[in-house]
Amino acid sequence: MMADFPWHQNYPAGVATEIDPDKYSSLVAILEESFQKFASKPAYSNMGVELTYQQIDEHSKSFAAYLQSLGLKKGDRFGIQMPNVLQYPIVLFGALRAGLVVVNVNPLYTEREMIHQYNDAGVEAVVIMANFADKLQRALPETKIKHIIVTEIGDMLGAFKGLLVNTVVKYVKKMVPAFRIPNMIRFKDTLRKGRSMNFTAPDLVNTDTAFLQYTGGTTGVSKGATLSHRNIVANLTQNKEWFIGLEEGKEIMITALPLYHVFALTVNCLLMAHVGAKSVLVTNPRDMPAFVKILIQNPPTLFTGLNTLFNGLLNNAEFSQVNWSNTKFVVAGGMAVQKPVAERWEKATGIKVAEGYGLSETSPVLSCNPLDGNVRIGCIGLPVPSTELKIMDDDGNEVPQGEAGEICARGPQVMSGYYGRDDETKKCFFPDGWFRTGDIGLMEPDGFFRIVDRKKDMILVSGFNVYPNEVEDVVAGHDGVLEVAAIGIPDAKATERVKVYVVKKDPALTEADIISYCKDNLAGYKVPKEVEFREELPKSNVGKILRKKLKDELKAKQES
Repeated sequence: MMADFPWHQNYPAGVATEIDPDKYSSLVAILEESFQKFASKPAYSNMGVELTYQQIDEHSKSFAAYLQSLGLKKGDRFGIQMPNVLQYPIVLFGALRAGLVVVNVNPLYTEREMIHQYNDAGVEAVVIMANFADKLQRALPETKIKHIIVTEIGDMLGAFKGLLVNTVVKYVKKMVPAFRIPNMIRFKDTLRKGRSMNFTAPDLVNTDTAFLQYTGGTTGVSKGATLSHRNIVANLTQNKEWFIGLEEGKEIMITALPLYHVFALTVNCLLMAHVGAKSVLVTNPRDMPAFVKILIQNPPTLFTGLNTLFNGLLNNAEFSQVNWSNTKFVVAGGMAVQKPVAERWEKATGIKVAEGYGLSETSPVLSCNPLDGNVRIGCIGLPVPSTELKIMDDDGNEVPQGEAGEICARGPQVMSGYYGRDDETKKCFFPDGWFRTGDIGLMEPDGFFRIVDRKKDMILVSGFNVYPNEVEDVVAGHDGVLEVAAIGIPDAKATERVKVYVVKKDPALTEADIISYCKDNLAGYKVPKEVEFREELPKSNVGKILRKKLKDELKAKQES
């Protein structure tokens, strides 16, 4: 039994402090339970086409049988490289049912990034969207991939609509560069052939690896977090406990965050399957007008996003037409939600954004704001059931309450380590099993946690620590600012000075306006000394602003 922790007193009524991570023998056991329990319910929809849980069950079993016919066996590594389309859950569930280890790959990766991840994970087979197959063709000679399955964006939309969508994408929008991959397999053929094949369920136990979920690589080389079936089942159970008021078979979740990202994978895909929800898949959330139309047509009961997504929606003229009256909660992850964005969202929708926190290494959720209305803006909330968080110094000692230090975690959702990287694994664990997140934070007296910043992003100005999140939060509060990123740049006198990159909302905005605004709201050493205006900021495909890319650009410019 876990001891009583200060955060437990703020748990919403009815939320247990502990969960049983061994309730299910594997993630597949949860999926098969849902396939039977919610057979006639809609499971996923995309571009106006719905598939029921029974259809997902049948398609994923056919796909699993086909994978087995290729000679793939339990424990083999299997890559998935596609955006949010109906094929994704079919492929994911089929691979898991076949006992394979799923390796999610960002579709927008370059050949170099693909080669690294496929080789590091030892991937033997991959399903890829045709839009990105030209890159795989060029990467193939440097990998050991044996089987390549190619799907087109409209493959599960029905004969007529699918053909129309595929034709438009390929020939009108020219979004499918020419490629030639010998012996590739068409996704639709795998389902057709798999239907007449026998599927043999492998003997899965919860200690088996389910995913090698790669870190974003924003602070170094991308590494594969080894996540077992038990890790994922634990986090599903924790989230199900935390998401109070869920009605099985009745929820509608809008899934704009990419399913290959660990947050959407666990919450939008797997948790929603666990409770029989309908997940509306948004293939291209960057097409904001089309995304808003999807929201208007599918009033959500649940919604997940991140700061840049909320900000983008709020700046769309049609957003006011979305009906939020039946929405139970909006949960944010991936990056800090800026206070001005959170306040504008609540004013526009009537719903507070409940910020959560987690990492690829923790399946991912470690903490979340209470979903009973007790949301604290600027906090990452309370540790979820069966989870301990502690603030430690570099030597693994707990710091005094209220002081900043590294957030460390223990719980059944924490990975066993990085695949094939024992040295990296040792670096991120203290000897007594506490996982080091690399994030700087503090705990408030009542158990709420607050992130100050990424340890590696901290700016040192004349001996003072400056946290980019704080600077960005202030700059974002200026009416003329659309987006902002803050970094530290070398300074001969002060070690570093603060520089901000800004995307304007008001074309008349000047550097002097921003610096003056910051002087009114920040201590002198935190005020930006440089402001650079950009048309856009570099982002991951999830929409997370990449400070590291800005640092790398600046370094390259200085060295040239």
